[in-house]
Amino acid sequence: MRRTYLTTLLLVLIGFGVTAQETVLSKDKAVILALENNFGIKIAKNQVKIAKNNKSVLNSGYLPTLTNSTNANYNRDDSVIEFPGVFNQDGSPRANVDIYKAEAQRYNSTLNANYTLFDGMGRFYNYKRLKEQYQLSELQARETIENTMLQLFSVYFEVARITENENVLQKALEISAQRIKRAEYAFEYGQNTRLDILNAQVDVTNDSINLLNTIQQLANAKRDLNLVLTRDLNEKFEVDTLVNFIARLQLEEYVAQANLNNVALLQTEKNLVINAYDIKVNKSGYLPNIGLNGSYGWNLNQSAASAFFPGTNNTNWNFGLGASLTWNLFDGGGTTVRVKNAKIAYENQELLKQQVALEVNRDIQNALAIYENRLNIFNIQEQNVLTNQNNFERSKEQFQLGRITSIEFRQAQVNLLNAQTNKNLAKYDAKLSELQLLQLTGQLLNVAF
Repeated sequence: MRRTYLTTLLLVLIGFGVTAQETVLSKDKAVILALENNFGIKIAKNQVKIAKNNKSVLNSGYLPTLTNSTNANYNRDDSVIEFPGVFNQDGSPRANVDIYKAEAQRYNSTLNANYTLFDGMGRFYNYKRLKEQYQLSELQARETIENTMLQLFSVYFEVARITENENVLQKALEISAQRIKRAEYAFEYGQNTRLDILNAQVDVTNDSINLLNTIQQLANAKRDLNLVLTRDLNEKFEVDTLVNFIARLQLEEYVAQANLNNVALLQTEKNLVINAYDIKVNKSGYLPNIGLNGSYGWNLNQSAASAFFPGTNNTNWNFGLGASLTWNLFDGGGTTVRVKNAKIAYENQELLKQQVALEVNRDIQNALAIYENRLNIFNIQEQNVLTNQNNFERSKEQFQLGRITSIEFRQAQVNLLNAQTNKNLAKYDAKLSELQLLQLTGQLLNVAF
């Protein structure tokens, strides 16, 4: 009696310690945390920012360039100038000229402006290409978010499944513990043998081990979910085990519009547009470049005095305008090769688009079939739980009346336990397959979870 009591008390305390004072992490809250904290999503968002910067007019080539060049030079000379064989008018030798600290300074500053009037339409098409690249980066970020959402709910539903299994096992343990008490009372009054007590104790031990293993699995799964949410791995929480399925008509509408919303198809179409611009950008090499340039400069030249001339200061300003035309009449065939390769790349992208469209269509049909199958299995498992629940209740009544053995009662209990855990698995498998189907139809981020 004391051993049974301690075992039951220990498991009750364990169960209480797991569930006490834990907040509920709703599906919406989990999505918000993932969007805010997940590393993969943050990286994808930064890639979008880079693409946004690239499509700016500052990176378009349409703005002029303005450069400044400023120089300063300083020279100092110390020299002695001799005049051998040179005499003054009085016949005396001409004295040497000693120049000390003869300083010369030169300063200049020039502003140069250049502007391309025409470059064969290369920058025009490149600018459009960068805008398409930005939209492609948004689609890539969306794909990352969709994949993260699937990963999130895969772990979230695993936590929910194990949570429901824990509740089922907790109830099974309580029933097995009650069997020990009943068997001990019956043994004291001579209504059964000690074998019934031992059988009940074995079942309590097995149920205890199963519950402890499930508690450990639940703790691991919660750490996995905290990792996806990028927060403290030991954060305590409960999850929402309520699951709602999308109406069949709504799902069929999503499937019908999949070709317009699937992110993989949208990316292939965007890449096709980018490749078309690549062809036009490369063709610009056949046309001339016309540019304007202008300069404005200031120069100051301060020369030192010499033996024959005094020092001078020379200041001047200059302003110039110019135009240029550059036409690469023949570049060895490089432009022709680039254009041909760009056209081949475009053809390859068209083939890839057809391939992706076929694969997406196949994936949608497979996902729809899997979803329908799993949903049917879930409905069957729900009915199976009701059947096993009725069977268990009748078996419990018969056991209390002594009409069936403890082994037969235990079998009814195990059947109910298996039916409940199978139903839990089928429910979350069906919901996860629904989310996978929604991703393929491009609606994963447009529905309530």
